[in-house]
Amino acid sequence: MADLPTHTIVFEILTRLPAKDVGRSKSVCKQWYALLSTQDFVKIHCSRSVVSSNQRVLLIDDLTCSVRPIISNNNDYGPSSTVTFPFHHQNNDVSILSHLNGLLCVCLNHTYELLLWNPTTTAFKRLSTPDSHGFYINNLDAIGLYVDADDDYKVLHIKRRSGVLGVYVYSREVDSWRNIPFITRQEYLSPHFNWSAGTFCGGTLYFTVCECWIGGTNVVICFDVNSEQFKEISFPPVPSNGMVQGVLVNVKNVLHMFASTGMFEMTIDLWTLQGDYWIKVLSCPPIPPISLSLWCDTTHYVTNGNWFVMTKLGKLFTIEMDMKPFECFYPVSWFRGFKGAVFVQTIVSPSI
Repeated sequence: MADLPTHTIVFEILTRLPAKDVGRSKSVCKQWYALLSTQDFVKIHCSRSVVSSNQRVLLIDDLTCSVRPIISNNNDYGPSSTVTFPFHHQNNDVSILSHLNGLLCVCLNHTYELLLWNPTTTAFKRLSTPDSHGFYINNLDAIGLYVDADDDYKVLHIKRRSGVLGVYVYSREVDSWRNIPFITRQEYLSPHFNWSAGTFCGGTLYFTVCECWIGGTNVVICFDVNSEQFKEISFPPVPSNGMVQGVLVNVKNVLHMFASTGMFEMTIDLWTLQGDYWIKVLSCPPIPPISLSLWCDTTHYVTNGNWFVMTKLGKLFTIEMDMKPFECFYPVSWFRGFKGAVFVQTIVSPSI
């Protein structure tokens, strides 16, 4: 250790600090400010921050926006702290569309504008432009947040407008939108199909596309973020005699899906993607009847051998598992859970 340069030692220590402490450390001196602002530092700090102990739950209601830790010993929410939006809004009309590495892509419902926002640092960036890019329509559009091989954070915006599909990519690096081609089946452009938010895993964004009635068509659309090519793969072979929904989640860079089926009772199976095919990992017993409003507000995560089904109200069910396949689980919000998200605290900036 004595042979290491002081700069290297300081760098290694600072990359292990909590995100808020890094922000405070920038005021120590000009040299630290410059060091902590470099992209290399931000990238390494982010890689060391993406751990389960650093997860937070962001919840928005009509009156407040709050952040809560996940308590590891009972896997429930801890005490909340109030968050003040740094941008103008009306009655908390902010919808959360996607999240990655501490950044949230959100929509202001009264103006339809898209923003990138880091709730830890409070920094944000408006993505809307005078030529009508960066405006989001609920139930018609889909959003995916990802980072490419050049470490450029990007937003994929899929628009459905009167039977016409438009696909656009925003680049944080160049601060602009551009159109990319995407040819898909005409029926997927119908509002009868629900597109999920994109889940980033292994260099690909995945979207579930589900028809909004019993026995309808369900598929997964894949977007390779480096080649910018799309393809379609099948949905897991789940029963279609009830409502069907798939929640995609990245577990240690392997894509998994919670596939839920049922009407008055809900059955959830956990599947993993191998190549282009789904392999069932485990099943849970039928869950007792719950209201549709709760079903559409569910977040799943797995830790310490237990499978937790959560809502914004707290823990709904605990399912004991007979195996421990995951040490770290990154959850997503169910059915476009616009008013909540699970994120990690980082210093990743929404702008360069």
